[in-house]
This record gives sequence, structure tokens and C-alpha cells, in this order.
Amino acid sequence: MNFNFGWVVLVALVDVSFLLVFFLLLSSNFILQQGISISMPFSRFTLGPQASRQIISISGGAVPAIYFQDQKVTMEQLEPLLDAAKRKDQSIIIKADRSTSYETVAEVANAALEHGITSVALAASPPR
Repeated sequence: MNFNFGWVVLVALVDVSFLLVFFLLLSSNFILQQGISISMPFSRFTLGPQASRQIISISGGAVPAIYFQDQKVTMEQLEPLLDAAKRKDQSIIIKADRSTSYETVAEVANAALEHGITSVALAASPPR
């Protein structure tokens, strides 16, 4: 009786390769950063890591939208959220789209400062 062991090796090799591909797919990080897509201006300076922070995102366009904790809010809705951030002693990082008006960014920064938040920073992308 003549038995060909080549098929056994080939089946085992295919099985191991499928397991490897499956493991790599499951261990890959498919989670995108939550929030909205912002095209920030560039800066050569970087902000160090912030331990206790909240991010306010401002989208550009004709009617800019303000997002706090990934929820769209108005300036009136933002004020109580800023009070809560102040009670938790959190800093604020403003991520504004490069097409957002300076007036809108200043309005959000002033609102944070008026509510007693002492650390307000503007985020930027590193140069390419």
C-alpha cells in the first residue's frame, strides 16, 4: 500500500496559515478615533500629555458645529458641561478645523475661561 504524505503536509500548512491570518485580523486595532473629522492647522510645537482633559471639537464650514464628548452642542448647552469639567478639575483642548473662524474658536475658549477652567489649549497637527 502506497500512501502519499504530501497531502497531509499541505493540509496542515494551509490550516496553520489560515489560523495565523485569523489571529492577525482579530488582534489588529480596527477602532478609529472617536469624534469628528477635523483638519487642524500645523504647528512645530506639541502639547505634552494631559491627564485629565476634555476635548471640544469645532467643525468648519458656513455654520460651524461644536462637539463636546462626541455630541453636538450649542454654546448655551456647552456652558453647563464646562461647569462640570471645572468641578472635575479638567483641562480643555480645542480641536478646531482650519476653516473655522477665529471668532468661533475665541468664543469657545472665552466660555471655558469664564467658567473657571484654567487650562485651555488649542490643538494642532505636527508638520509633515
